Amino acid sequence: MTPETLQREFDVIVIGAGAVGENVADRVVQGGLTAVLVEAELVGGECSYWACMPSKALLRPGTALHGAQSVPGAAEAVTLTLDAAAVLKRRDYFTANWQDDSQVKWLDDTGIELIRGHGWITEPRTVEVAGLDGNTYGLKARHAVVLATGSTPTTPPIDGLADLRVWGTREATSAKEVPERLAVIGGGVAGSELAQAFARLGSDVTLVARSGLLGTFPAEASKLVIAGLRADGVAVRLNTSTESVRENDDGTFTLTLQDQSADGRTTVTADKVLVSTGRHPALEGLGLESLGFEAQDGQPLTLTTDSTGLVQGVQDVPGSLGTPDEEGDYPWLYAVGDAAGSNFFTHQGKYEARATGDAIAARAKGELSGTPAAWSRYAQTANQHAVPNVVFTDPELAGVGRSVEQAKRDGYNVSSVELPIQVSGSSLHSEHYEGWAQLVVDEDRRVLLGATFAGPDVGELLHAATIAVVGEVPLERLWHAVPSFPTVSEVWLRLLEKYGL
Repeated sequence: MTPETLQREFDVIVIGAGAVGENVADRVVQGGLTAVLVEAELVGGECSYWACMPSKALLRPGTALHGAQSVPGAAEAVTLTLDAAAVLKRRDYFTANWQDDSQVKWLDDTGIELIRGHGWITEPRTVEVAGLDGNTYGLKARHAVVLATGSTPTTPPIDGLADLRVWGTREATSAKEVPERLAVIGGGVAGSELAQAFARLGSDVTLVARSGLLGTFPAEASKLVIAGLRADGVAVRLNTSTESVRENDDGTFTLTLQDQSADGRTTVTADKVLVSTGRHPALEGLGLESLGFEAQDGQPLTLTTDSTGLVQGVQDVPGSLGTPDEEGDYPWLYAVGDAAGSNFFTHQGKYEARATGDAIAARAKGELSGTPAAWSRYAQTANQHAVPNVVFTDPELAGVGRSVEQAKRDGYNVSSVELPIQVSGSSLHSEHYEGWAQLVVDEDRRVLLGATFAGPDVGELLHAATIAVVGEVPLERLWHAVPSFPTVSEVWLRLLEKYGL
């Protein structure tokens, strides 16, 4: 069969069918528009198959086992090690064995069209797709093109690394076997989580961090995670640079390390090397150069968006963002999720997608012009005030809003209150429960700007903090939100009491 060039027109074209792209398409269809998703890989994207879901499936059994081992009576009833094969099988279940049939069915049921292939912008409102079926598709958008292409790993400049077949997070979360020895380069969220997951599955793990571990969290919080990793046998090498990685004749790898606080070099040998040193927006190959966008100083290309996800700087649009051109058309290029580059969290990307999809539909119907009001359904206001984040290590870290340092930089008159989590609920939760909590307060308005919790299962405390920050609940009113006894949430009462209420 001779390949064809098929011309199609839709109200909205979304490049990228991960969780974020799906949510944009869903919202515009609910708003009465037509939408097509362009995707070269699996519908559902990184989170469903290589990130959030498989990584948590790998982590949860170890956390559950450790939780049972921490409670007398239960500890005597459980085995001391995980069944690695059973854990990997359960992980396969949560990734649907890397098949996207159910996600495709959801698109069909929702009225969203799917074209499998690689898409790129050729001119305003126009996308060309090299279809995986061999056909070429010329797509025209009546209202918007949305970039929901996610992010891609950033490779560090380590001697020898570029020539080697090492693990990224995809290879780690989809691994079919547990390596005897694993070296993890990177002390961020993914590196910390996967180091602990594989240590509890039986790997001898070394984690190498160029500076501290989980440096976006307060030191008191990250110290608890470091202790937890070391208790699981992870060799945590902080303030240590990886100078080179070499593959040995037997297929193993040797890392040469330099401890910044000591003279001389050391080496680590591992069967697998996981590189987890950050990510950047996946914007290459999308034709953005044709619109005048260029990467600067050898850095990855990034975009700037407004509160609706509208990309700033599209050359064919005169005037300010949200202002129609001479033909009455509005700016048309949007970016959401990791592609927008502001927050690399699936839940926040889906939040952005819902606001963007609603804004596109409203603009198409003439119901929205200019910049929407903060905290409206069209504005991604929470990105500036309340981005929740849970690190699913054991113990967990959970934070939302501004840190003390961020609040000061933003010009707030700020104070903080901190204390260990030592309440009846934590004592009942497990023997020797160790936790830490912090509230960041705007003293002028007496509302919360941020909160951090560290300890077993503290992720379940976070949504209350997120509501308090988003709702700007006065502390005097928050004091009347009485935590149930005996729960770990009683730490809220202790924090407010320490503050002086």
